[in-house]
Amino acid sequence: MATGTVTISEPDHLMVKKVSFEWTSTTGGSAGDTTTKSCDGHVYRVIVDPGSSNSMPSSGYDIAVNDSDGYDIFDGLLANSSSGTTVQYGVSTGGSVLTPLTTVASRLTLAVTNAGDTKSGKVILYIR
Repeated sequence: MATGTVTISEPDHLMVKKVSFEWTSTTGGSAGDTTTKSCDGHVYRVIVDPGSSNSMPSSGYDIAVNDSDGYDIFDGLLANSSSGTTVQYGVSTGGSVLTPLTTVASRLTLAVTNAGDTKSGKVILYIR
């Protein structure tokens, strides 16, 4: 069930799928929605962008990206997000070895909480 306003962009590419959640919270500080397509593969990068200065979420707001079984695919990594800084998490490279952040095989649900009244931001996933 959608909460707040969330625009999901999930175009298909040959090698990499970019899933973007642009969200605006409700007066209760939450936002969320579920992708229409299944996301299958390894997540190699995630970006959390708290938006512009007038609509930045409250400090320490929480983000979860849940799979269809209800588990946060980042295991709490995006909880207590910074309100003023865009952050990204990517793979660790060991020579030619790339280790994905996580593997997914389901529709994904964004769950933003504690963001404040009508605040906004963006979460972008790169899946291969």
